[in-house]
Amino acid sequence: MTRKTGYVWHEKYAWHDTGTHAGLVPSGGYVQPYRNFESPDSKARLAGLVEVSGLLEQLVRIPAVEASDADLLRVHTSGHVERIRSQSLAGGGDAGDGFSPFGASGFEVGKLAAGGTLAAARAVLDGTVDNAYALVRPPGHHAEPDQGRGYCLFANVPVAIEALRAEGRLSRVAIFDYDVHHGNGAQKIYWDDPDVLTISVHQDGLFPVDTGQVSEQGAGAGAGTNINVPLPAGSGDGAYWSAVERVAGPAIRAFAPDLIIVSSGFDPSAFDPLGRMSVTSNGFRGIAERLLDIADDACDGRIVFSHEGGYSAVHVPFCGVAVLEVLSGITTDVEDPFQISIGASPTRTLTAWQTDVIDRSAALARALGMIVTE
Repeated sequence: MTRKTGYVWHEKYAWHDTGTHAGLVPSGGYVQPYRNFESPDSKARLAGLVEVSGLLEQLVRIPAVEASDADLLRVHTSGHVERIRSQSLAGGGDAGDGFSPFGASGFEVGKLAAGGTLAAARAVLDGTVDNAYALVRPPGHHAEPDQGRGYCLFANVPVAIEALRAEGRLSRVAIFDYDVHHGNGAQKIYWDDPDVLTISVHQDGLFPVDTGQVSEQGAGAGAGTNINVPLPAGSGDGAYWSAVERVAGPAIRAFAPDLIIVSSGFDPSAFDPLGRMSVTSNGFRGIAERLLDIADDACDGRIVFSHEGGYSAVHVPFCGVAVLEVLSGITTDVEDPFQISIGASPTRTLTAWQTDVIDRSAALARALGMIVTE
């Protein structure tokens, strides 16, 4: 079944400047200048494959627009917004954690990333498209109210959610985050909000090292609406599919949101330099298939993917196209050449120790009333 799938991409996303770091280390001394891990490569190459494959012609282009200052300030403190603005005007700076550099246009591109996610969500809620993928940069899922973290300037998904709530377009929202790093931003922003369900499936203890445990459940009125599935390093397709089926699916269906927003990071890829997971492009395809089934059941198919991490410039394009094929129902002739080396890896298979973590997350969600049935 083909669907009308919206697609956001702007060339300015590729112009976001993260400097000449060697990975995450600033160049200088014995550190030879190279590129930051968070460079344009993986996103621009994904956009390129979307076009070269012919898929672009069959998607509905959604223009990216900048989020307004008012949009940012519903989520972030004025101090954080003004720090990013002033540093950007001064030629660049750091988002807040000392490891998230940006250049002279950082403030404007950061607003464009948040606004691109918002534009995609509006198109889905308007019925202009059935679902959407916002290929935005910089990412957003680590940004907290008072600082940026982990290459993220602004919290793209919460900024979009709060703008739509302010417009009276949304009441209840589910965020599902499969980036390899914990979705600490949404967890912190919605910690005590009973109308936003946050679910993060991530590598245990990777980043941030002090967040993302099963025991972190939300508080106050939001108790039980934060779910973490911290998978052990090495987890692959089977573990991620099981987490979606046994935790995310039942929880989201019980929560009955108006919209699902997916924080779509391709750094669980087996080739990613910043993660130690083993997900294949077919694994991401399977995640998307399961999430679309959940959306059909829970909210009439309304689902938006907002791009987050993923730092393998050679593998991310094939992972992204696999997801876009699922969203649109359109099959291209793109085949992932990396399947030759990882397609038959035993790391793809669900293991007992991965199941233990998924069981604990599911049991806690069930005890807190977030999972009614499985």
